[in-house]
Amino acid sequence: MAKFLIVEARFYDHLNDLLIEGAGAALEEAGHKYDVVTVPGALEIPGAIALAAESGRYDGFVAIGVVIRGETYHFEVVSNESARGLMALGMDGIAIGNGILTVENEAQALTRARRTEKDKGGEAAKAAIAMLRLREQFGG
Repeated sequence: MAKFLIVEARFYDHLNDLLIEGAGAALEEAGHKYDVVTVPGALEIPGAIALAAESGRYDGFVAIGVVIRGETYHFEVVSNESARGLMALGMDGIAIGNGILTVENEAQALTRARRTEKDKGGEAAKAAIAMLRLREQFGG
């Protein structure tokens, strides 16, 4: 059994709840434990994961958040930089599943967040589990 940290950027409560529900269910079904921590926004998720990884208390991480395109360039900055930050952490050997939705509208987010549809929270948790297994396979 491993312990995971779900790091959520809580902006759209109802969407995050769905994503966390999916992630938590996937982790529990695989026999793992998890905690949840909230950060101000998607840009803070990689930093929070880096801090938590340094603590040594967690084996893997699931990033959860929703970024909906608005009228400004901010969407691209948040989407690209949060993904870049997570990728950099993954390249350092941290087991992460990326469940940050980047969508055009709330309807797309709902479809991706619901467990009965695309279950992106659950998929992110499964990705984190897979990366943890891979790290262990390579002696990490």
